Amino acid sequence: MKNAPLYASLAEAPEGGKARWIEAADGVRLRVACWQGGDRGTILLFPGRTEFVEKYGRVVTDLVAAGYSVAVIDWRGQGLSDRLTPNRALGHVERFTDFQMDVAAMLDHVRQVALPRPWFLLAHSMGGAIALRALHEGLPVERVVFTAPMWGLSIDPLWRPMVQAVAVGGSSVGFGQEFAPGTSSENYLRTAAFEGNSLTTSEDTWNYLQRIVNSRPGLEIGGPSIQWLSEALAETRELMKMDPPDYEALTLVGSLESVIDRKEVIEYMERWPHSLTTIVTGARHEVLMEAPAVRKRALGLIDVFYKS
Repeated sequence: MKNAPLYASLAEAPEGGKARWIEAADGVRLRVACWQGGDRGTILLFPGRTEFVEKYGRVVTDLVAAGYSVAVIDWRGQGLSDRLTPNRALGHVERFTDFQMDVAAMLDHVRQVALPRPWFLLAHSMGGAIALRALHEGLPVERVVFTAPMWGLSIDPLWRPMVQAVAVGGSSVGFGQEFAPGTSSENYLRTAAFEGNSLTTSEDTWNYLQRIVNSRPGLEIGGPSIQWLSEALAETRELMKMDPPDYEALTLVGSLESVIDRKEVIEYMERWPHSLTTIVTGARHEVLMEAPAVRKRALGLIDVFYKS
């Protein structure tokens, strides 16, 4: 195993973390970072679109303090993992199911470094779509937590038919590696202001996230490609038609959520036996990166769920 960079101090992550380069079945190089914690088991953390290991530094600190080991991955096309097009700012994937090769490589690595069982899953946003597919394929975890899972994109109903037509049509005629309409190479954290942002109500968290992307250019990506959008729409449609997998699950969604389709999530969870859904009052998209009181409440719910 070859060591990979890990900016633990910048991320305010615990000491002792190790980042490694691993390889997916199709040869794509990925970065995964692991922290050995206590005897509570291991949390497999599936990040969202545009995200990278360091963004979860504070979250990992809390989880390790609670007695868990943690593994976090940079998905293909983002973070320090291989980018899939010459334009490093483009968030791209050829097929959404390609992410399952990343999941398999991550599991192989977690076994290789002998992170303790039981294994738990914590999946955010796009990671929630990747996780749901992995669960249908038998992901070996005991319990599952989703935060703001991307099981539907928040698109104005009046614009949805046009967005879908552009996504499918653009991909089919060779424009799949162009930025999706309304997006660009600019990263949201670099260009948006704290006031009115869609991620967090915590200005301290906002400044922390901006500090990371500004200190380490190259971790971030910009908007998604037309191909990514087409694949994401197709994948979420298919997943929502499937019966929920046979796992105990908890889903946390912020009351101020505006990135994913909250209605789609709630309706799907109503079909899921042995599941709980909690609307986290005062939270935006980043439920685990909110104001201290909100964050503490969310992490407490997760800890109790894993214990029960």
